[in-house]
Amino acid sequence: MLVNISEAKTNLSSLINRAYQGEKITIAKHNLPMIDLVVHQPQKHGLKLGLMKGKVKELNNYDWFAEDEEINASFYDGEIFPEE
Repeated sequence: MLVNISEAKTNLSSLINRAYQGEKITIAKHNLPMIDLVVHQPQKHGLKLGLMKGKVKELNNYDWFAEDEEINASFYDGEIFPEE
């Protein structure tokens, strides 16, 4: 169904009901289709709780705060301005 803007303003409630019942409603300006009136579909969340359970190593405080020898070496043993 093609409806001009002025008619859509006047009959918005009935147009919403018709769209909700499955009818395709297109709002036009000067008989040029501009907007389709559609029913809102709630988004499905793709996130499942526990998806990574058993796949990630648990860290204790020691692991979390453990020093990385490679990083320490680059800070303390590396040259700040290497010679060319």
